[in-house]
Amino acid sequence: MIWRVFSFIKPQRGLLMASFIGALIAVFFMLLIPVLIGSAIDTLINPANINWMRLGKTILTMVISIVLVVIFQAEVVITSGRLSFATARRLRDACFNKLQHLPLSYLDTHAHGDIVSRIVNDCDTVSDGLYQALQQLMTGALTVLGTLIFMFFISPPIALIVVFLSPVSIGVAWAITRASQKSFGSQQALQGSLGAYIQEHIQNQKLISLFSYNDVATDGFKALNDELYTVGEKAQFASSLSNPGTRFANNIIYAVVALVGCTAVLTGVPSTLTIGGIQSFLSYTTQYTKPFNDITSVVAQMQTATASAARIFALLDAADEIPDAPDALKLPSLIKGDIAFNAVDFSYSPTKPFIENLSFSIGQGEQIALVGPTGCGKTTLINLLLRFYDIDEGEITVDGLNTRLVARTSLRKAFGMVLQDTWLFEGSILENIRYGNPDANDEDVKEAARSAYAESFIQQLPDGYNTVLGPGGGSLSEGQRQLLCIARTMLQNPSILLLDEATSSIDTRTEVLVQDAFDTMIKGRTSLIVAHRLSTIRNATCILVMKDGKIVERGNHEELIRAGGFYRELYESQWKTSEAEEKATF
Repeated sequence: MIWRVFSFIKPQRGLLMASFIGALIAVFFMLLIPVLIGSAIDTLINPANINWMRLGKTILTMVISIVLVVIFQAEVVITSGRLSFATARRLRDACFNKLQHLPLSYLDTHAHGDIVSRIVNDCDTVSDGLYQALQQLMTGALTVLGTLIFMFFISPPIALIVVFLSPVSIGVAWAITRASQKSFGSQQALQGSLGAYIQEHIQNQKLISLFSYNDVATDGFKALNDELYTVGEKAQFASSLSNPGTRFANNIIYAVVALVGCTAVLTGVPSTLTIGGIQSFLSYTTQYTKPFNDITSVVAQMQTATASAARIFALLDAADEIPDAPDALKLPSLIKGDIAFNAVDFSYSPTKPFIENLSFSIGQGEQIALVGPTGCGKTTLINLLLRFYDIDEGEITVDGLNTRLVARTSLRKAFGMVLQDTWLFEGSILENIRYGNPDANDEDVKEAARSAYAESFIQQLPDGYNTVLGPGGGSLSEGQRQLLCIARTMLQNPSILLLDEATSSIDTRTEVLVQDAFDTMIKGRTSLIVAHRLSTIRNATCILVMKDGKIVERGNHEELIRAGGFYRELYESQWKTSEAEEKATF
């Protein structure tokens, strides 16, 4: 995990080297100070014979060393910060790029709020942990190595005692870290779940209020929040034991060194030491053990960062969408629009077949409608046609070409799609419509809006076409949002149209107008329409009636009504419902 994080640092090797050199220089002068202090003390031992010149040089060197320590420690802080922030940016780029290559099945089976939490919160957490690691671990390692060199230079026997006792401090820190690691992993997972829960309820707040579900939603949030509190408290408590535990062990080491050092000054055993020498040695003992304290003081943050890194790499390691073949074909810019499903099998779960041996064809310029109850497989067919999901068996062709042999980007450019669920981004109305054709000029955009009967409400907005919409369309009604999505598709001018309940949120009068616009637009183009309102597809060339993943009937409206089958049942049930609603309104 740590090495994988450091692989994202490689592009900033210059900053890493600058940080290392700065830490090396800062540690050197920091370790020089105890030697100078010891020398000054030895100079002052005999008041009758003080070498003031030597003392003055020692103090001046000490001041210069302190200044240099401050300067290079600041340099380490700055370079470490830049390095950690650049790494977080690179991680976020990698995660977002990964989203563009994940199959739709991954996004359908993972909470979107949790994915957002990984890209935003977890990357920031890794950045914070890396920032601490670069300062504490790098400086600490150099300090430990440097103090050992100085201690062995002053008194090898006492230095060996320090080295011999060091595992006590390390062991305490290691044991506590191991005990708390699992809790930190659970804490980060719960934070992702909590983020997903909050996002879900913000997006659906109207429905929550409508069904008076506020108290239940609050209870659900409280349960997750309480669980996060319990796990977080446990993790923090366990990690908080590290610092006092290592401080206790380090104080024992300090006491032993002080006792042995005083004995050495008085008796010369185990080695000869001056009073200044023992002062220097005790300073080095403190500096030697300090990195262990520093590291354990941020162990909670570093463990959280490790848990966050695990969540990030779980996303980055998810299986990509099956890549296009190296010799994948490209569809021409203009195609006929012939579509065929030949003995297609597909299932969302290997244990539960959904679509089996499905076959039908759509000729150039035909208008085919898919009808049936919810969950019968209508939208699934569109997902298969666009290769959002790949089929298990059989073949889907466009203009006679197997779609598995065609590059996805080339395939999808041939289609224009209007979904029941609208999507608008934060930007002007011009930008949202132009999303369907980035090269279109303003007049083309306005013509598409007029064709979609959206211009009337656009002109009533404060800045007309330049009105900036909030996320998801801001305060626009659902019907207005859908008109903008229809205009976007009209601007795209695709070879094949896919309409998945494209007029479901539009009032009846506007629907008639938009339907006329669609009728004009689909002339000469193949179109596949998913509809629940059967009145909207009466003029379709062919209607495919689906049930439980199978086509149970096919024909035009009149033929299916005369057949008296499942389609007629659907049509009559809708007619009776509409008639009852009209009477109730009257």
